[in-house]
Amino acid sequence: MAKSVTAGKMLLIAVPVIVLAGCSYEETVSYSQDVKPIIKDNCLACHEEGGTGHEASGFNMATYDELMKGTKYGPMIISGDSAGSNMIVLMEGRADPSISMPHGSLKPVRKKDIETIRLWIDQGAKNN
Repeated sequence: MAKSVTAGKMLLIAVPVIVLAGCSYEETVSYSQDVKPIIKDNCLACHEEGGTGHEASGFNMATYDELMKGTKYGPMIISGDSAGSNMIVLMEGRADPSISMPHGSLKPVRKKDIETIRLWIDQGAKNN
């Protein structure tokens, strides 16, 4: 009898925990639907073939494959690690101001858009 009461109590505790865990659903960020438009609006003027950013660093952001290739100095995105991804560091202005993105008088990327890219990177930076 004592075992069934203990098992019953455990079930009463476990069910709400399982239900609450299911409530923390995080929507998948899509490269094509969410990230690519942000890049188009904020980055492609410089970071596509012939652009000043591409010429200076070799970073072409026109396609997923080019984006993931990074610069001539190394990767800009580390899949699953937004904190270690240089693209986020530069967009947030955590690097030297001379290399923060976008440069100079261009308006900064909106925090909401940076968060979208951060989440996409943390979800694996998939070509979805």
